Amino acid sequence: MPTNTGSVVKIEPFTDAHFTAQGKPRAKVSLSQLDTLWLNTGTLCNIACDNCYIESTPTNDRLAYLSLAEALVFLDEIQSEELGTQSVGITGGEPFMNPDILAIAEACLDRDFDLLILTNAMRPMMRPKIQAGLLDLNKRFRSQLTLRVSIDHFHKDIHEQERGPKSWQPMVTGLRWLQRNGFVFHIAGRTRWGDSEQALRQGFAETLQELGITLDAHNTNDLVLFPEIDPTAQVPEIATECWGILGVNPDEMMCASSRMVVKHKSKSHPSVMACTLLPYEPEFDLGITLKDASGPVALNHPSCAKFCVLGGGSCSG
Repeated sequence: MPTNTGSVVKIEPFTDAHFTAQGKPRAKVSLSQLDTLWLNTGTLCNIACDNCYIESTPTNDRLAYLSLAEALVFLDEIQSEELGTQSVGITGGEPFMNPDILAIAEACLDRDFDLLILTNAMRPMMRPKIQAGLLDLNKRFRSQLTLRVSIDHFHKDIHEQERGPKSWQPMVTGLRWLQRNGFVFHIAGRTRWGDSEQALRQGFAETLQELGITLDAHNTNDLVLFPEIDPTAQVPEIATECWGILGVNPDEMMCASSRMVVKHKSKSHPSVMACTLLPYEPEFDLGITLKDASGPVALNHPSCAKFCVLGGGSCSG
């Protein structure tokens, strides 16, 4: 909020949608094309990570389970408004805890969307009913279906620093099940421990070989590496002039090509959020329809700077 200190109006960083604390026009990103619609199926998860991007835990239900009926509203809007959306991403929490997950996935695939499901590949995915449903979907829609498995670090002990004790082996079991049954899948790692990209990719390559997983860790599609988000870190605000200074194209930001549907526990209807990383902030709630959410997004949050503009991160790829 701007505060009046004598004759000078001071703006605190990341609080004004139009200006930075230095009074420069804040960078905004226009939606050039809704290429990807994200569906957040709820924040409940079977584990509590040390630094989860959206604070998912076994008890955090701030984002309620998204129902099939609620998801269909947005899938139908894509078709009725001819938005040209090519892909749907499903995230959580752990999506395979949502009772409607298989029905939601099937609805997306039936409408010819490419579907990406984010998962920790642990017990929720390995329940017999989920396994049977996934096998059926993979048989019918293999060319459209991809799963992304979170492996935070190639070293078991470091991975378990983030995911908790005894979280490694269940993930490995799920990963091997996906490979054994012919699923298309890839891996998401994190850079929070300071390894260079080269060291991370080489470490993952060696670990995957040991596990018998035939992915190429040096391929940026097979292994996606996400920059870290530290809520206590000081990051610069992004002014309009920064695009040219940094040599970054605003059309490459996530909010230029995607939106995320969430169901806040306190609301009777889902909302469309500007970003997969900011599900709780009211200023990034863009409305209840995709049409409502088609306007520009002001980059007035530290994650906009740290993860996207400076970190080059994107949940879609």
